Amino acid sequence: MYITCLDMEGVLVPEIWIEFAKETNIPELRITTREEPDYDKLMKYRIGILKEHGLGLKEIQDVISRIDLLPGAKEFMDTLRAETQVVILSDTFEQFAMPLMKKLGYPTLLCNTLNVADNGEITGITMRIHDSKLTTVRALQSIGYDTIASGDSYNDLDMIYASKAGFLFRSTDKIKADNPTLPAYETYDELLAAIRNAMK
Repeated sequence: MYITCLDMEGVLVPEIWIEFAKETNIPELRITTREEPDYDKLMKYRIGILKEHGLGLKEIQDVISRIDLLPGAKEFMDTLRAETQVVILSDTFEQFAMPLMKKLGYPTLLCNTLNVADNGEITGITMRIHDSKLTTVRALQSIGYDTIASGDSYNDLDMIYASKAGFLFRSTDKIKADNPTLPAYETYDELLAAIRNAMK
């Protein structure tokens, strides 16, 4: 029995923080887990910048409401979910992700939660569990699933390597060069074919 574990941002939807950085003209917010592997450090950095500029959850959610899925993502997910169980494993937050999950037809999403003050200021984060992607993949394996995993960033590598089959998808040249044994794909057709082949 197989279950496919997918990253969300950069795989199915644009990077939320990059879109927010564009709209607010704050280039420091363009840094993602593609560049900074330490997620806790990255989020403390982001929260500091938000505080400095007087920005909170509402401003980010306003931008998210205008973000669309990556072209072809919905069709890819619909096809994949008809053939195998799929779970999205993301380091994003419930407060960010739900409008995007609606556009994807509400697939299963396991992610984290923001700590938000009454005035809308983001004060911190509550992680679902330490090393959530790897931990979740191992938990799925412990109940009898063979996992297939795909993502684009440093924080996806552990779940990719721990799975029966794992693939990079639209990753950076550096991550691909640093992980030459991982197949890397750029289109949903390629990724779908690789997942199907892994399930044979």
